[in-house]
Formats: sequence, C-alpha cells, structure tokens
Amino acid sequence: MTTALLERRFLADYARTGTNLLLLLLVPVTFVIVAAPTLADAARVLGGARGGPGIETVTAGWAAAFLTGIAMYFQIAGSRATDRRLILAGQSRGRLATARLLTGAALAAAATVAALIALAVGQGVADPARVIAGTAMFAVVYLAIGAVVGAVVPTAVNGTVLLLFIWILDVFFGPTLSGSSSPLLRLLPTHFISLWTVDQLPGHGGPSSLAWSGLWIVGSLAAAYVVVATGPRNAWSLRTSGTGLATPARKRSLTSSGPPGQLRTGLGMALKDWQRTPLLWALLAAVPAVFILLSAAITPHGRSPVVVREAGVQVTAFVDPAVIHPGTMAPEAIASLAALVGVFIVLDARAADRRLVLAGQRAAVAIATRIALVVLASVLVSGVSLTVTATVFTAEQWAVYGLGSVVIAVTYGLIGMLLGPLFGRVSGVFLAFLLPFIDLGLGQSPMLGGDPADWARWMPGYGGMRLLLDGGLTAGFDEGPILAVALGWIAMLALAVVVVLRKIVKG
Repeated sequence: MTTALLERRFLADYARTGTNLLLLLLVPVTFVIVAAPTLADAARVLGGARGGPGIETVTAGWAAAFLTGIAMYFQIAGSRATDRRLILAGQSRGRLATARLLTGAALAAAATVAALIALAVGQGVADPARVIAGTAMFAVVYLAIGAVVGAVVPTAVNGTVLLLFIWILDVFFGPTLSGSSSPLLRLLPTHFISLWTVDQLPGHGGPSSLAWSGLWIVGSLAAAYVVVATGPRNAWSLRTSGTGLATPARKRSLTSSGPPGQLRTGLGMALKDWQRTPLLWALLAAVPAVFILLSAAITPHGRSPVVVREAGVQVTAFVDPAVIHPGTMAPEAIASLAALVGVFIVLDARAADRRLVLAGQRAAVAIATRIALVVLASVLVSGVSLTVTATVFTAEQWAVYGLGSVVIAVTYGLIGMLLGPLFGRVSGVFLAFLLPFIDLGLGQSPMLGGDPADWARWMPGYGGMRLLLDGGLTAGFDEGPILAVALGWIAMLALAVVVVLRKIVKG
C-alpha cells in the first residue's frame, strides 16, 4: 500500500510540469516520423540496416529509451533530499527504491506507448508483437541506466551529459545505424535488443539476441535496484559553476567594488567552482573526441555529394564519406553539450545571483558573468573537438573551420540559457538535445544530402555549419554573408538572454 502511494505521488510530481507531458508527444514524433527517413539514408551511407522497416522500426525504441532515461534520471537525482527525509522518518530503503523503479516502469510504459503510436501513424507496424516487445525493452534498459546515473551522479549537468553520451553512442554506433562489426560495440546497452527488434542476425556465435537482451534487462534492473536502495554516500555530487559560496573577502568584492572588479571576482569564483567538477570537464572533452574517432573508424569509403561555394560559385563536390564524416560529426555533440551547459549555468545560479544583486552587485555584472561562462565553455568544447579532429581530418582552412565550430557552440550555448528558465530542467534537457539533432543532425548534415533543405536555412546552426564546410572543403573564404547571418543569430540570442536573465536576477 505504501509503495503504491509513493509511486502515485512520484508520478503526480512528474506530470505537474506540462512540458514533460508535451515531450511525450514531441520526442516520438521527431524520431519516428520526422527523422526516420533521414536516418535510413544515414544507415545506407554507414552500412547499417539497409533502410526499409529496420531502421524506421527501431527509431521507436530510441525515442522510448531517450524519454525514459532522462525522466528516470531526474526522478532519482532530483529526489535525493526528499528520499533522505523519508528514510530518516522510518521509510524502508528497499521499499523506496521499489517505488522509484515502479514509477520508472510507468514512465517507460508511457514512453513506449507514445513511441508506438508515432510508429503506427508514420510507418505502420509489420510485426506488432516483436516491435512492441522490442520497444519496451529499450525503455526498460534505459530506465535502469537513468536510475543508476541519477543515484551516482546527482549533479544535473554532469549526469545528463553522461546519460546522453551513453544514449548517443548506443544509437549512432549501434548495429542498425552503423555497419561496424567490431566486438567492442556489442557492449552497447541495446545492441542485441536492436538486432532482435528488426529481426536481424547477430553475425556471431553464442546465445541468441533475445537471450542477450533478457540478460541486459535483468542485469540492469538488478544493478539499478542495488544502487538506488543503497544510496551511495560518496556519489559524485560535484557542483556546477555559479553555485559555490564566496569567502567574505570575495563577497565584499562582489558587492562593493566597481563593475570591472565585480566581473573579475565573479568569473574567478565561477572558475574555482569549475575546478571542482572534473567529471564535467572529462565529459566535455570525451564526448566530441569519441564521436570523431569512432566515426572515422566505422564509416565506409564511397562518394557523397556536398554543395559548397568556391570562388563565389556554388558547386557540388563529391567527397569520400570516410574522409568528411569525422570532420562533420562533432557539431551536433558540441551544440548539445554547449546547450546543456547553458541550461544548468542559468538554473543552478539563479538563487545565488538574486542574493548577490540584493546585496549590491550590479545586475549587469551578474548577467555578463553567466554569458561569459557559457561562451568560455563553448570555446573550450570547440577547442577539444578541433584538436581531435586534426588527427583524422585535414581542413583546407583551419581558421574558418574552427570559426564555424565556435559559432555553433556559442549559438547553442545561448539557446541553452533560454531553454532552462523557459522550460525547466527535464524539458530543458530534452530540448537541448532535440534542437541540435533536428538542426545539425537532420537539416545541415552533409552526410544526408548535398544541400540543406529549405527549412534548414532558417535554423540557428545553418551559418555555423556552412562556415565549417567552407573551411573544411574549399581553399578560399566565400561565406562572408553567411558569417554575418550567424553573428546576427548570436547577437539576437544574446539580447534575449539578457532580457531573461535580468528578469531572473531582479526576482
């Protein structure tokens, strides 16, 4: 009885945020209806499932996994204080863990149903029993992964980056999208679930794909129960920038000196906080690096058309996907990371900034500090990406190529600063991934079409990606007007961020 009551309360808390329910519709529609044909094209280029029902069917599982993993992460990470009080009041750890996982099961069921409805509307379901079971297995595995990450990595920016890292690896280098036969990739959480869902042979001996899928489900749920029930005392509860406490001397500097002194002190405090988040910096370095290096390793050779501008004339160049893919894989990861950092820098610093402004710090300085931090993080992520890219790809103009990467990162860092206050943590994280996926992964990617679609030209990543391609593939700079458009996006977003942050710091 107590477990059922706790589960109802946990679900009511999740449903209280209307955008969470909206995303139960938006995420499946994006993956299953909008993205499926484009992902089928990507699978043909990369040697994965050869289009048709295979790749389109498994998108329902990806959507259900994404929804369930993020929702379950915040169920666990966002409830640590509440759960601690319940335990102190006499609640059993085991019962509390069971209630949390049952809540996750309800969220997984809702995500599965939403994904399957989108699949039925968009593509139809050829083998209902297999597809329903496969989609549910995707959701259950990510229920467990989200719970484990939430229990072990409670700091939201660290945990969500890690969780998205696992999910993106699983999707983009899994057997249906990638044609790689590397034994290492069999360790991905839904490798065997993907194969079973699309009725594809594993290509190696041993137990069947269904048997391995069952082992993943049982093992991941058992691990999730143990981790959530024991509640590790020494979890990586690392703070994000802007949440640390100032010393008395720094407080006086923040509130009594002029704007330059306040800005220097604020940035210094934030950078000190960043030194306490090694996991975040490891992830910001690892995510682009892994995607660049893996894409170089798994992309087959061939010929793909890419539209570029050379000497003022628009031309179609035919390039080897194995050469260009590593050079164009990083922007989506960079954009998502920058957006996530933007979301949490604003959300985690709201209370601190309000107190500082009330104590005498100028509102303009508080706003400038947060924007500077997001820009700095964006530049650092871009720098890591460029360093790794240089090992597998040779750009024609490194300065222009690097400028495109920085423009993409800063643009989405500012977008993240708007998403957090407008949509909150859970929905903000969903959108911090969905927007770059739609914009850069579907609309701008040269791997999926020679020229961006008309709608993609109106997206914020258009200018940055055209700069990146111009610098990567042509010998001369021909995208001056596009650079102006990209800088216009940044200026417009920065102005919107100033308006939103001013409202926040003024309370």
